[in-house]
Amino acid sequence: MSRFRALAALAVGSALVLTGCAGTSASPAGEAAQGSDGVFPVTVDSALGQAVIEKKPERVATVAWSNHEVPLALGIVPVGMAKATWGDDDGDGILPWVEDKLTELGGETPVLFDETDGIDFEAVADTQPDVILAAYSGLTQEDYDTLSKIAPVVAYPDAAWGTTLDQMIQLNSQALGLKSEGDALIEQIKTESQEAFAAHPALADVAPLFAFTDPTDLSKITYYTSHDPRAGYLHELGMPEPEQVTKTSAETDAFYSDISSENADVFSDVGLWITYGNTDGSTVAQLQADPLLSQIPAIAAGHIAVLEDATPLAASANPSPLSISWGFDKYLDLLTTAVG
Repeated sequence: MSRFRALAALAVGSALVLTGCAGTSASPAGEAAQGSDGVFPVTVDSALGQAVIEKKPERVATVAWSNHEVPLALGIVPVGMAKATWGDDDGDGILPWVEDKLTELGGETPVLFDETDGIDFEAVADTQPDVILAAYSGLTQEDYDTLSKIAPVVAYPDAAWGTTLDQMIQLNSQALGLKSEGDALIEQIKTESQEAFAAHPALADVAPLFAFTDPTDLSKITYYTSHDPRAGYLHELGMPEPEQVTKTSAETDAFYSDISSENADVFSDVGLWITYGNTDGSTVAQLQADPLLSQIPAIAAGHIAVLEDATPLAASANPSPLSISWGFDKYLDLLTTAVG
């Protein structure tokens, strides 16, 4: 099960081939990717091991969620990337903002790795990559070791699924020999995000909790820690962090945590409840009807932002290099509406 399908259960959570006939991109973006400050070999350290990329990669493969967006944003189409099995609006395995970028670059659609049951090592190997990008992932040591037999692997710096958006761009762009371009991309995204946030002043002093409750069992609340980009990115922009999230994040490097609904009072400072669910009103009604959950001020007041499950907007709530331009403003609109 992919991380996002697993989180949907929890939270309901290509190189442009620069040689050969697929050759050098005719697009300006593809050409820009050639100009870098990269000096090889490049060494990238991670929590699982060290990747040594001896020369500039010509065939780039990516696994897990959104790593492919880094090379795409820098003008490189991967030879293979993870198939989108959650948030895909037309069933082609590619999220809309990725599809837009592929069209812009004019590259061939990458091979799509089906990660429903884990990494498809054979499919990755078949793309004959020079490097495998996985800075934002949940790779196990065994996964990493197996992939490393195919090509150097860029994994996460500290904890599984705990890579920030900035770190994902930094690590993946470094492996491509495009560190300066990656830094520029970070600044571009940061400016865009800050401008969008500034245009939604109602959110400035509201403490958000990105959480999930199983509709069939409301006895437990699952919530994201600040290690997860969904929660962490909002706090980076200036939204206050609930005390329970701060406390939990200091105690664990996990990207989520659970708590009994009997202890719902720990969320007394939460001003906005963000969750996946149904936008027909049933999710809000169920939360407000529960005798324990309804004691949380944000829920009682109806300050609940519901992201329609498995939609592109829901997927874009996990910030990535290309999704910010596509949906961040719409996401902030939803949050603003929820806080009234």
